[in-house]
Amino acid sequence: MRTEIAPVPAQIPSVSERLDQKVHAAVAKANSSLSLLSGWLAFLDWSGHLAVSPGKRLELTQLAFDQIRSLSGHVFSALLAASSGQAPECCEPRATDRRFRAEEWHRWPFSIMQQSFLLSEQWWSAATTGVWGVSKHHEQIVSFAARQLLDIYSPGNVPLSNPVVLHRSIEAGGLNLVQGYFNALDDFNRLASGQAPAGTENFVVGRDVAATPGKVVMRNPLIELIQYTPTTEKTHPEPILIVPAWIMKYYILDLSPQNSLIKYLVDQGHTVFCISWKNPGAEDRNLGMDDYLQLGFHAALDAVNAIVPERKVHGAGYCLGGTLLAIANAAMARDGDHRLASMTLFAAQTDFTEPGELALFIDEAQISVLEAQMNEKGYLTAGQMAGAFQLLRSNDLIWSRSMNEYLLGERAPMTDLMAWNADATRMPARMHGQYLRHLFLDDDLSEGRYLVAGKPISLGDIRTPIFCVGTETDHVAPWHSVYKLHYMTPAEMTFVLTSGGHNAGIVSEPGHPHRHYRICTSLGGDTYMAPDDWQNATPIKAGSWWPEWRSWLKARSAEPGAPPKTGAAARKYPVLGDAPGQYVCQK
Repeated sequence: MRTEIAPVPAQIPSVSERLDQKVHAAVAKANSSLSLLSGWLAFLDWSGHLAVSPGKRLELTQLAFDQIRSLSGHVFSALLAASSGQAPECCEPRATDRRFRAEEWHRWPFSIMQQSFLLSEQWWSAATTGVWGVSKHHEQIVSFAARQLLDIYSPGNVPLSNPVVLHRSIEAGGLNLVQGYFNALDDFNRLASGQAPAGTENFVVGRDVAATPGKVVMRNPLIELIQYTPTTEKTHPEPILIVPAWIMKYYILDLSPQNSLIKYLVDQGHTVFCISWKNPGAEDRNLGMDDYLQLGFHAALDAVNAIVPERKVHGAGYCLGGTLLAIANAAMARDGDHRLASMTLFAAQTDFTEPGELALFIDEAQISVLEAQMNEKGYLTAGQMAGAFQLLRSNDLIWSRSMNEYLLGERAPMTDLMAWNADATRMPARMHGQYLRHLFLDDDLSEGRYLVAGKPISLGDIRTPIFCVGTETDHVAPWHSVYKLHYMTPAEMTFVLTSGGHNAGIVSEPGHPHRHYRICTSLGGDTYMAPDDWQNATPIKAGSWWPEWRSWLKARSAEPGAPPKTGAAARKYPVLGDAPGQYVCQK
């Protein structure tokens, strides 16, 4: 059944508005979609307040003298130990900093270089934080910019000051640098021609990834709905509807057969449906959040109800898809619609007051620049999205990769998760502007101002049982932010904190090495426990959290019976083709 998108009345901008938009769009294009004014405002706020903070300047001066004294002691010790081993170091890198873990970095003279660099990082961290009167947002921007600039001058990024590169070059007779040159040339050519990264050709959608058998049973201008073929004689009568984020392609949940969450659910006796979002183009510029709610979630739920009638549905949403599911659930509760049996959220925020380092790119100046650029194109490009996320993890995604591939000449083997990550999507201009403003900038959802069908919704109306997953090292949806759902709804909630990041923490199949998680259920009316207190009080369990979710779903489902038929042609949901469908293959 096709649902047509109602045309959105266009508000014709004035001549002055069109002129301003074009100028802002040109400025954004010239500055990699970043607002220079946002940066300058942050710098002026920080430098101006630092100038009238003599106590802070004295503190920084004292820190500099202390560091010089410590470094001098290390230099002396390193010279004495030059021939016999390591000298005591005066500065330890962060636990997550892997740049200087190699043994060579802890020997003279390279230990002096890395210690000088780490002390510089330490000093600039102190200089850009804790300045009296600087706004928190501006402090974060200045501190982030300082880290990015320092990373450029890290001794690890220069061949002559990197002992690992020097050692490899001597061993390989310089062939590593030759191979690195060809790696860089290949990457440049692929980037210039719009080709996917090397190795992605080994992960073909529908063959190697997104390969769980199923059928497309509904298609409209925004989504395809996939119903997966059962692999068990009996299935639980309550189907599962998965709502992935449209900022990514759905098959993050259906990678290779051994780590596919969708295949795992099907093999455990569940009837599974999954939304596959269209990759929007310029013609979709006017799609908004309401369209993603109506043509996305509600259209899919109507189809599931027609194919599996008279059964409640387990809703599961990932990232932004989880936020959309929470919005839909709150609106349904408001309107007396009780078709959901439960709600599961994977790394999904419902409160955006502390969105982690993504907040660096969220202020009025930055959003206006993005809106101007998106209005020119009609969408936010995949490259713009990828660039922002790479900056947030520049050590891992830019500098470490550059050292390994261009200086050491070692190509990291392509994995299914890396290939999926390279298969990026676009974002419609109207929807992304609404998303940034109403959720991130204004936090309308958690504060009861978000409108659905012209009326505000409240997460406090939700009563369906909730299974909520946060990941320990998530830089997109920090688990402390995900955890805030506890004080926004009185519903029974099972919260899981798992090892890993935004993607790897969710793709955490049974048998995956070095995985662990915490899990605890709070009933409606329980006393609130702060996130750090919850973490300290909840014991660690080894392994994957997937079986915990499976048991949770089973406890809230009826006894298995005969699987439903695929599609429902009599109800206008015929089988349209094989999974993974057409939309996921759009570039």
